[in-house]
Parts: sequence; structure tokens; C-alpha cells
Amino acid sequence: MNTRFLDACWGKPVDIVPVWLMRQAGRYLPDYMRVRSKCTFLELCKTPELAAEVTIQPVDILGVDAAILFSDILTPIEPMGMELDFTPGPVFTKPIRTMADVEALKIPKMETDVPYVLDAVKLLRKELAAKVPLIGFGGAPFTLACYMVEGKGSKDFAALKKMMYAEPEIYAALMDKITTMDMEYLNAQIKAGAQAIQIFDTWGGMLSPADYERYVLPYTQRLINGLNRTNVPVIHFVKGAGTMLEIVKEAGGDVMGLDWHVNLGKARDILGDMAVQGNLDPTVLFAPEEIIEREVKRVLDENAGRPGLIFNLGHGILPTVPPEKAIFMVDCVHRLSQK
Repeated sequence: MNTRFLDACWGKPVDIVPVWLMRQAGRYLPDYMRVRSKCTFLELCKTPELAAEVTIQPVDILGVDAAILFSDILTPIEPMGMELDFTPGPVFTKPIRTMADVEALKIPKMETDVPYVLDAVKLLRKELAAKVPLIGFGGAPFTLACYMVEGKGSKDFAALKKMMYAEPEIYAALMDKITTMDMEYLNAQIKAGAQAIQIFDTWGGMLSPADYERYVLPYTQRLINGLNRTNVPVIHFVKGAGTMLEIVKEAGGDVMGLDWHVNLGKARDILGDMAVQGNLDPTVLFAPEEIIEREVKRVLDENAGRPGLIFNLGHGILPTVPPEKAIFMVDCVHRLSQK
């Protein structure tokens, strides 16, 4: 197996900087769209053989150094008792607004409530055994709460913030229940065979550093500390966290995911020996090849040869990116970083 990704997570020297892309199994790939055309998004997530197929596609097509399980961060929320649909974005028909709503949420039994996720992990470990490691993932408690309270995506997440400030007891009860669920969900993925875990906090960066430290950090710390992490690195990605890296580091992950709004070298100076993942602007993949190569080199130069770098985009790859540009970017990372 190609272990560059896992070695980099632990800060070990590698011959070539490993690379993978957030949302690498997605709509930009014709092979993915062929599978997706036969079923709904939720059906794809809930059919282990299909989820495994689209997980492996970008490994073979792009030549990346890690696979990430195909699923969605909201997958374990549905069996908590919330009806979920995608139109095309996620929508909960009855958002959480009261303490009674929180109390009605149940903690799923992962083996029986989301068996398709665990079956996909087991299947992928067999099929990837001679290729690359498998990353499992979940949403951070705060980001999951954002969707559960708003009912869908939002520009300002006003309902969630109103609960956070004006009804702190409801917010705390909700975050506590989500964190418990999240811990069990990610540990179930680890038990099934996930070799690394990525925690996505897509909306954590919309808070001030003080509010993040008060309302988010304790729950993420509890989640990470509760994972069965022996030989399983945890990547913690908080989009928009460039102004509070020192605080986010306190969550306790092994690798810090960085978006493209922060200089990778300066971030590494702040984080010390902690491994990092990032952080090319996803829209660079629309540029001519010479620009892509220039920007890949810039990120590598900012790292200045330090161990513990996983090259990635600063957020998910966009659906309209030409696949050949993603292939070229992966090749650039490998070629320019080779020792």
C-alpha cells in the first residue's frame, strides 16, 4: 500500500508530498455521473457497492494518495429522527427549534441504523488493500447543528446563532447530543476499518474567535478525545479559521486542514510541528496548466520542505472543473515535490 498520506499525517518524512482532494468523488467526474444517473444521491450513499465504486474512481483516475469514503456529513442525522432530503442541497423538513425537539432526538445504533456506511468501509478496505489508505469522515458538531437548526444551508445561520446566544440551554443540549452521536459514528467507522478520520467544520469559521472558543471548541475537543485513535490520525478542517489557528489547534487533532485564505507557511509557523493539509484555491483548477503549476509550486514553496504536509484544495473540488485539470494538479504535486 502507498502509505505517504498516513506518514505525512504523523509528520514523518516522505519521498513525495501526498495529495488528495476534498469531494474528489463527485460531479466533475463523468464516471461518477454515470453511476449517479441511475439513482438518487441518498440511494448512492446507502448502497455500499455503489458508494465503494465512486470512492475508488478518483484513486484510479487522478492517482491520488488517499481515498475518502463516499457519503455525506448529514447521513447519521437522519436516523436521529430528522427527515432528510436533497433538493439538490440538504433539507430537513422539521428543524430543531425547541428543547422538546432536542429531547426527541435519539442516538442511533450505528450497526443497525447506518449499516450501509460501515459495509462500504469494510468493502473499501478490501478493494483498496494494495492501493491507498481509506479516510472516514463526519461533520463537526457545530456544522451539523447549523443544518439541523436552520433546516438547510444559510448565508448567516441566524436561527442557530439566535439559539446559541438567547437559548444557551437548548444549544448546549443539542450540541451535547450531537457530539455523543458523532463520537459513536466515527468510532464505528474506525472499527470497520477507516485508517484516518477527517472532521469537517464547514461553518465553524463564521464565528468570532471568542465565540468559537466558547460555543464550539469544548464539543470538538470532547469528540476528538473520545475517538479510538490508536494509529488513526484525525484531520480537523475548520473552513475560515485562519484568524484563530491557535484556538482550533486546542481541539486536539493530528492534522490541521487549511483553507486558501491563509498562507500555508505562516500557518505552519503558528502551528509548530502539527501536520497540515491544504490549501490551493479550488478555482485555480479552472486556470491554464501553467498557472496551476505555478500555484502548486507556491504552496509547496510556502511549506519550505517541512515534513507533515498533505496537499489538498482549500475546500471541495467544484463540479464544473475539467477532470484533466485535476489530474494535472495531482501530477504537479508529485513531480514538483519529488526528492
